[in-house]
Amino acid sequence: MRTIAMIPARYAATRFPAKLMQLLKDKTVIRHTYDNTVATGLFDEVMVVTDSKIIFDEITQHGGKAKMSIKEHESGSDRIAEAVADMDVEIVVNVQGDEPFVQKEPLQKLLETFKDPAVQVASLMQVLYDEKFIKDPNYVKVAVDKNMNSLMFSRSVIPYQRDKNVAVTYYEHIGVYAFRKQALINFTNWPMTPLEAAEKVECLRYLEHGVPLKMVVTKYMGVEIDTPEDLERAAGLL
Repeated sequence: MRTIAMIPARYAATRFPAKLMQLLKDKTVIRHTYDNTVATGLFDEVMVVTDSKIIFDEITQHGGKAKMSIKEHESGSDRIAEAVADMDVEIVVNVQGDEPFVQKEPLQKLLETFKDPAVQVASLMQVLYDEKFIKDPNYVKVAVDKNMNSLMFSRSVIPYQRDKNVAVTYYEHIGVYAFRKQALINFTNWPMTPLEAAEKVECLRYLEHGVPLKMVVTKYMGVEIDTPEDLERAAGLL
């Protein structure tokens, strides 16, 4: 299966403008993400897809591959779908630009789910232990069934532990997706759905069309850069 990694990269992030161009030690966040994705050796091609000439130049001037988006897009998936529409590819992995600590093992597990022909979309999650992060709406939570298919994504606390005697595992959804190309094209042809619009969590569009995501647990993905505080935490890991 021809497999590519696409890294959608917006410059004007709402919570932390220009976050992808912030320096993490010796290079920018987006270059850490790109270089670490290439270093996994899992992909036939790795490319940044961006609306920003600044980000485009940052990648290409350091020997990487990048592509400018033609249209305005609501989500990273929409941006990627435009870029891959005419490409000969079967599996597309969406690596978020603000995930500088990309590692091989989680992505490899993600790709292995597609050995099951029923899987159309897959994504990563990790266990949340700190109550501060569980309650933080910047951390998207996911509830799954016994087969590790997604039931719901929310910025709220899910599940709600009404019975304090019942042990609950909280999972954070990590914004790394893998799609069959046709599933991704389908996504972009559907209008934004009500839950997606309310939560601002794009993968809810799949659930609202009856397409579950196969979730893969990973133990460590580092820090997603959403705020200046996240950048400080990330710097401490380097």
